[in-house]
Amino acid sequence: MNRKTDNELLDDVLAEAAPASFREALLDQTLRVVRRRRRLRHARNIVGVFVTLALLGLVLRPTSRPPSVAIDRPIPIPAEKSYTLISTRPLPAGSIIATLSPNTVAFITSSPTVAVVETTSGHFRVINDQQLLALVAAHPAVLVRTGPHSEQLVFANPNDAKGFPLN
Repeated sequence: MNRKTDNELLDDVLAEAAPASFREALLDQTLRVVRRRRRLRHARNIVGVFVTLALLGLVLRPTSRPPSVAIDRPIPIPAEKSYTLISTRPLPAGSIIATLSPNTVAFITSSPTVAVVETTSGHFRVINDQQLLALVAAHPAVLVRTGPHSEQLVFANPNDAKGFPLN
């Protein structure tokens, strides 16, 4: 089976329905459109290059201009400084303390000891306010009521609140 090329197919289609001048006009119109697209693409590339160069020039342009010397104006006198400039220098080598050998420190390790304490409930008795104050009679204290069922024992000496022997 022979395959026809695009030109032969176009010839067959146009030969039946259109005169030969139409074929030439159609080919000219197609070539004109293709050339115009190529020129537009080429012009767009050139404009892109110029825009890129212009942006690059704006970015790299120096922002500060050298000062112009005016002959008519007097030269301004600088004002006194409102600060004091302090200069420093490194310490002398004899003032610096350093360790000569870093591995001279001895580390002491210990093993932790854990003791388990078990408590049982019911081996206590409730005491009243007078008995509590009698226990702390050697240390001045006040029992402050903060509510109907809440009290707080306040010691006059803050160190007594940390604990003291009862014997």
